[in-house]
Amino acid sequence: MQPTPEQSPHHAYPDHWEADVVLRDGGTARIRPITTDDAERLVSFYEQVSDESKYYRFFAPYPRLSAKDVHRFTHHDYVDRVGLAVTIGGEFIATVRYDRIDATGRPASAPADEAEVAFLVQDAHQGRGVASALLEHIAAVARERGIRRFAAEVLPANNKMIKVFRDAGYTQQRSFEDGAVHLTLDLEPTAESLAVQRAREQRAEARSVQRLIAPGSVAVVGTGRNPGGVGRTVLRNLLVAGFTGRTYAVNSAFAAGQATIDGVPAHRSIGEIGEPVDLAVVAVPADRVPEAVTDCGEHGVQGLIVLSAGYAEWGAEGRERQRELVRQARSYGMRIIGPNAFGVINNSDAVRLNASLAPESPAPGRIGLFTQSGAIGIALLSGLYRRGAGLSTFISAGNRADISGNDFLQYWYEDPDTDVALLYLESLGNPRKFTRLARRTAAVKPVVVVKGARHSGSTPPGHAVPISRIPDATVSALMRQAGVIRVDTVTEMVDAGLLLADQPLPEGPRVAILGNSESLGLLTYDACLAEGLRPRPPRDLTTAATPQDFRDALAEALADRNCDAVVVTAIPWVGENGEAESGDGEVLAAALRTAAATGPAKPVAVVHVEIGGLAEALAAATSTAAVPRVVRASAPAAPDASAAPADRAVPPTAQAAPPAAPGDQLTQQRSDTGPGDTPAVPTLGRIPAYPAAERAVRALAEAVKYAQWRRQAAVPGKVPEFLDDTIDEAGAAARIDALLGPDPDPRGRPLSHDEACELLSRYGITVRPTLPAPDPDAAVAAAARLGYPVALKTTAPHLRHRADLGGVRLDVANESALRRAYGELTDLLGKPTELQPVVQSMAPRGVDTVVRATIDPAAGAVLSFGLAGAPSELLGDTAHRLVPATDRDAAELIRSIRAAPVLFGWRGSAPVDTAALEELLLRVSRLVDDHPEVVSVALEPVVVATQGLTVLGASVRLAPPPARTDLGPRRLPNY
Repeated sequence: MQPTPEQSPHHAYPDHWEADVVLRDGGTARIRPITTDDAERLVSFYEQVSDESKYYRFFAPYPRLSAKDVHRFTHHDYVDRVGLAVTIGGEFIATVRYDRIDATGRPASAPADEAEVAFLVQDAHQGRGVASALLEHIAAVARERGIRRFAAEVLPANNKMIKVFRDAGYTQQRSFEDGAVHLTLDLEPTAESLAVQRAREQRAEARSVQRLIAPGSVAVVGTGRNPGGVGRTVLRNLLVAGFTGRTYAVNSAFAAGQATIDGVPAHRSIGEIGEPVDLAVVAVPADRVPEAVTDCGEHGVQGLIVLSAGYAEWGAEGRERQRELVRQARSYGMRIIGPNAFGVINNSDAVRLNASLAPESPAPGRIGLFTQSGAIGIALLSGLYRRGAGLSTFISAGNRADISGNDFLQYWYEDPDTDVALLYLESLGNPRKFTRLARRTAAVKPVVVVKGARHSGSTPPGHAVPISRIPDATVSALMRQAGVIRVDTVTEMVDAGLLLADQPLPEGPRVAILGNSESLGLLTYDACLAEGLRPRPPRDLTTAATPQDFRDALAEALADRNCDAVVVTAIPWVGENGEAESGDGEVLAAALRTAAATGPAKPVAVVHVEIGGLAEALAAATSTAAVPRVVRASAPAAPDASAAPADRAVPPTAQAAPPAAPGDQLTQQRSDTGPGDTPAVPTLGRIPAYPAAERAVRALAEAVKYAQWRRQAAVPGKVPEFLDDTIDEAGAAARIDALLGPDPDPRGRPLSHDEACELLSRYGITVRPTLPAPDPDAAVAAAARLGYPVALKTTAPHLRHRADLGGVRLDVANESALRRAYGELTDLLGKPTELQPVVQSMAPRGVDTVVRATIDPAAGAVLSFGLAGAPSELLGDTAHRLVPATDRDAAELIRSIRAAPVLFGWRGSAPVDTAALEELLLRVSRLVDDHPEVVSVALEPVVVATQGLTVLGASVRLAPPPARTDLGPRRLPNY
């Protein structure tokens, strides 16, 4: 909607208040400001509201709106009087309005900071979370306009509205006056209101996914009249999978008298079906998709899977076509998978949905798989099928113009059928939200990610999302911080997924290796060391080992309390005639199965080389009886999931696996209840097998790191309270406002050295003083003031922090040495006016480090740490954490770089004061977290000595803060 001439030119239509939202039942709606053009919509909406709801709104019978009412409710100045509407299909389903008031309750203007608020929701849409979403948005609008409190009068019988206010999480006061409940809400967001908002977001977005992958009925729009083609293929796959709901074929070209196709009711439009349709799979040319979407929207379809191509992957014209598709679908309350999608699969027995182009449907299992690429999706499905792995759900989202990996993380978080989430991503539309959701999901189940398009520097065609400037190494570090298992290839993703889905989490890095090949055992041992594990010397059972020997050795290793995981290696037996005898694979599988079933719950992986029958036996070994797995009682619980086990949760019933190929799995049963163990729910798992030691060990190493993260995440870090005593947050805010000025440049401005030092000092960060030395005499005077020994260094941008170019002279002991150094510096590098030399007193000897914090518009504030110098820069040896950083983050940050041993007494040197370094990191984190205007901080170098540290150089950049969409009201992205 656009403003009309009647509206104030000083307060133009605020289009940034428009938003698409997901409601409690998973449907979508649009929130927007009300304009003068909405008079007819308002009257029509009011006519559909019940007399009871009207009474609750106006405290009296109010059958119709007068012309004066309509004018009042459609004319706003968007400052003191604001009205928002929720629309579906362009029609109002709810409204909210606030009017600014003074202390006496009369209409007022700024600086009055209180407003009276009132809601009205159409009865047919009550209970969908409409009022809760409206409250979030009208509160954000009010805060933007300087309003800090809402006042509301509610009749005591209006329990629904009272509950909306009560459950919002805002600080509030309630009283009973003149027969009504008087509510006052403080609009400043609180931890509780943010938690409520995110919980509602999770439920709504998970429900919107569920509507798409667990429909009661499916219509394939574009089913071909002849065999073949996209639509006919999807219809065939639906039928072959045994979809439990109703299926319809739709094609406007069907003959008028055609009743069925492939045994499915055939119709020329959705409207002809005459029954509710939950999901429509759209497989028509792009230019006909709008017509299909209209047909679906007008007849109550809940969601769309758009397989059609010709959208953003085709350039600017296609990108606009894609935006219009999303706008059109959302206007009807529908969400979209696609366009250019490959489809979805849901293996739940209650659904059995294969609405995809997949030629092979995977077996039911415990892995959820999301991919943005159809080609990668095909490869992954094929690979999982060959290895006998099962999936709970599969989604190939194509251009993912609407539904994304974030939505499926919301769904998988509580999905009882999914134990591991695998995602192939080529772009991150909302990195902040992804990190937040991944951290929460990883606290209860593993999340494994492959990130494509890592080095292209651009978004893949078809992905119309904001581009992040963060290097891929930083993205990887931030994912690790969130508990995400980041791997480099889809093969590694499958390897890790199989282990995590079917094995308990290891309690540590100690690995036992056993097998009948000394060489293969040594390769496995080396691989463990390379991955940071702690392998025990391989146990060679010799080539004469029998399956019984394998069984006994595995049982012994599992029972060993000094072992956290076991890797079994196996090669074919060699007969008396010198030929390989590989027919005992099934016997070996049975032996390993027996040992694993009776041993303690520890992860087991098998590395095998061409043993005939073993792979088939690994995949075919099944059981009809569920055996209890154990959960270590000492393992910490996951945050926000007090009932979640520390070990992997696995299904209580067995699922048959398809025929397998080498690298498949052995059904594994664990039934022991050893010391310190408590019985858990009955479970049934498999032992993953790998054709190479490196692959098995890499998957195991990822499980070890993830298990360690889970244990640490159970007790979150914190920001030490002592920082509050030395931080002047209000003074820093005032100084930042003064430095930026009343009309700041959107590009920001760098601070001078003195300005940066003064701002940093308000957060307890002291920069060692420097004095300018424009000539030798000035240098001598500066040294006399600071005291010898001193350092003489250049500050020219091209020479700063480049000691390798000769721009620094250290330990200058006296005046003659200083004059000599000054002359050498200018003779070598140029005139003083070019070099901008300074004099600084020497700091205690230590390790030179670098501390930085930057703000990326997409990912947010990032804290970085590394050693100073060219080697670290060349090797990219820098660690990163998201801000705000906790004490644990700071400790991990300095220990996660490869050169960390230098800080802890490498080669007999004295360990430096890492506690002081951690405190400095926390102070920088607090600075950029408290003041988003601080878009860049660099402390270089920071010399860390055995006691204390010295900041020798600092630079700070300020800019108007970027928008924080992650802290605002719920809204769907518009790309």
